[in-house]
Amino acid sequence: MASMITPPAAAIDLNADLGEGFGRWTLTDDEALLSVVTSANVACGFHAGDPSIMRRVCELAAARGVRIGAQVSYRDLAGFGRRSMDVPPDELADETAYQIGALEVFARAAGSRVSYVKPHGALYNRTVHDAAQAAAVVAGVRLAAGPAGLPVLGLPGSLLLAAAGEAGLTAVPEAFADRAYTAAGTLVPRGGPGAVIHDPDAVVARAVGMAAGGAVEAADGSRIAVAARSLCLHGDTPGAAELARRVRAALGGAGVRVEAFA
Repeated sequence: MASMITPPAAAIDLNADLGEGFGRWTLTDDEALLSVVTSANVACGFHAGDPSIMRRVCELAAARGVRIGAQVSYRDLAGFGRRSMDVPPDELADETAYQIGALEVFARAAGSRVSYVKPHGALYNRTVHDAAQAAAVVAGVRLAAGPAGLPVLGLPGSLLLAAAGEAGLTAVPEAFADRAYTAAGTLVPRGGPGAVIHDPDAVVARAVGMAAGGAVEAADGSRIAVAARSLCLHGDTPGAAELARRVRAALGGAGVRVEAFA
């Protein structure tokens, strides 16, 4: 039976995108962020990450008791997974399963397991409104995880979460403290003016507002409802680890428990 995780009045999961390097190139401060977050979205090699990075991040996450999630993407290393692609649904399902399976090897070797799935970048945004691509991701999750499935993180109201629920998977609504929202509750596309919130004080305030108040100011100044059980803190921004610490401290000060979703 499908389920939708609804946000308790005073609890939030903190997730971050980790392992977003390749070879000798690194982007995220994985070790520092893993001391703050409760869930780690680990790049699985399609937009970033390689086997050695995946293994290391899984070991660090397992040692700190942080939940490991597969951050699946279009096959787009050159574009960091931020270019939308018209991948046939059967191929996208296979590529989703492939990424989850690869990460599962390293998670199990570290004494943990893959606990959820979250699309990255263009795939995340595409599955908000594209039913075929959303269904393909869900089919890939079922292929990799079997009848039990895995929880899927996505934007509230997205076709991805709807498809996950219809397939019997747990749907976990997610919010972004450092991304601008449209009045319709979707993310302002990257590259658009003000799409990413850079002011640390604003990010902290928005995180508390969403977690404790269930609302955020949209780009047009309107106030929109945001019902989320997990809050994403991007790991590829300058000073990400320190900002994550500030967000977590502010949430605690506002009476919000920081804990992984069940």
